[in-house]
Amino acid sequence: MQDPLERIYGLKSVDIRLGLGPVSRLLDRLHNPYNSYETILIGGTNGKGSIAAMVASILACGGFRVGLYTSPHLIDIRERIKVNQRMIALDEMMELIEEVQERMTESVTYFEFLTAVAFLYFCRKDVDIAVVEVGMGGRLDATNVVRPLVSAIANISFDHEEHLGRSLGSIAREKGGIIKDGGVCITAVTQKSVIRVLEDICRERGAALFKVGGKIKVKELGNGFFSYKGIRKRYERLMCPLKGRHQIENAAVALGVIETVAMKGFSVNDEDVFAGIRDVQWAGRLEILQQAPMVVVDGAHNAAGVSALAKALKNEFSYTRLILIFGVLNDKDYRSMLKKLVPLADRLIITKPDTVRAMLPQEIAAGVQKWQYNDRIELAESPHEALKRALFIAGLDDMICVTGSLYLVGEIKRIFSHIT
Repeated sequence: MQDPLERIYGLKSVDIRLGLGPVSRLLDRLHNPYNSYETILIGGTNGKGSIAAMVASILACGGFRVGLYTSPHLIDIRERIKVNQRMIALDEMMELIEEVQERMTESVTYFEFLTAVAFLYFCRKDVDIAVVEVGMGGRLDATNVVRPLVSAIANISFDHEEHLGRSLGSIAREKGGIIKDGGVCITAVTQKSVIRVLEDICRERGAALFKVGGKIKVKELGNGFFSYKGIRKRYERLMCPLKGRHQIENAAVALGVIETVAMKGFSVNDEDVFAGIRDVQWAGRLEILQQAPMVVVDGAHNAAGVSALAKALKNEFSYTRLILIFGVLNDKDYRSMLKKLVPLADRLIITKPDTVRAMLPQEIAAGVQKWQYNDRIELAESPHEALKRALFIAGLDDMICVTGSLYLVGEIKRIFSHIT
C-alpha cells in the first residue's frame, strides 16, 4: 500500500493551475470546513509569510486558537500547517491525507490538496481563526475560496509572470483578487500604478484600503525597534526580531491586520501585541545559523527579495569578507538577482538545489562571467559541497550567505547540523 505522503508528493507532477473549480468542489465534498472559523488572507509577492507569522503570533499571545497555513516548507511538509505555532502531528496528517483522497473525484494539484488538508485540520482542531498565506497570485489561488475578515497584500513586484502577467498592473489585478466585497485590505505596496489598481478594485467592491505610508505609519528606531501609528492605535518601541528594514514594513501590515480584526471580535491587549511581535519566528529569512563565521540563509528568489537582502547585507551586518552561495530555479530572473548581489561578494559559490526546476550552475556561471559581475567564482555539485567549501575558506570574521531559492535554503538548513 502506498504511503499517504508519497501519494501527495506524487501530485507535484500536476501542473500549476490557477482556478477555483476543482478545489471548491473538493472542499464542498468535505463540507467546506473553512466555514467553521474566521480567516485572514495574506497575499503579495514577498513578505506574505512573515506577515502571516506575525499575525498568528500576536493572536496566539492574545489567547486565541490560531491556525497558520503557509508555503512552501523548508524541511518538513508539516511546517505548512500549524495551530498555535505547533506543526500538525504526522499521524494526524496521514489520516487527513487519506480522508481527502477518499473525497477526490477529479485531479487536483499538490497545493490544492494541501489547502484542503489544512482547512480540514483547522476545523477538526476547533481554531478560532486561521491565518492563510496565498500561494500564487490571489484571484484564482486555491486559498481564495475563503471569505476573510481582512485581506493583506504585502508588496507587489515581478514574479511568476508566465502565470500572472508581464506588467505590474496585471500582477496587481491578480493579487488584488483576494479583496472581497465590503472587505478591508491592508497593504504596503508603494508603486503608484499598483496602488491605483488596488484603489480601483476597492472602489469597485466597496472595500476599505489602508496603506503603510498613508493612514498607517511606521518609523524604524534601530536594532529591530520601531514605532507604529495605525488606524486607531499607536505603539512605541515595538521590537521585531526578524532582520531587515522590509520586516518593519511587514510588521506594520501585520499590526494593521490586528487592528482590523480587533474591530470584528478578535481584540488583543497591548502587552500581547508587543509579545507577539517580539516572539515571532520565521525560518529561512535572514536567519542566522551560526555566528563565527556567520552563516545566514535567506530565501530571496526574485529581484525585489534580493534587493531587500542586499540592503540588509550592506546595512545590518558586519563582516570582513562575504562568501555567497547561490542557486536558483530556471524560471527566475536570475540576471536581476545576480546584478544586485554578486558585486557585494568576495567569493561566489554557485550550486544547484535538488529539484528538476533548478538552473545548472554552469549556466549561471557563464552569465556572471559574460556580464562581468564577479570573477571570483567556483562551482559546487551540491549544496552540501557548497557549504563545506564555504566553511573551509571562511575566516571567523567572514560571512556566508545562502540565497536564491527556498529549496536551496531548506537543503542547507537540513544538512547544517551534520556538517558543523
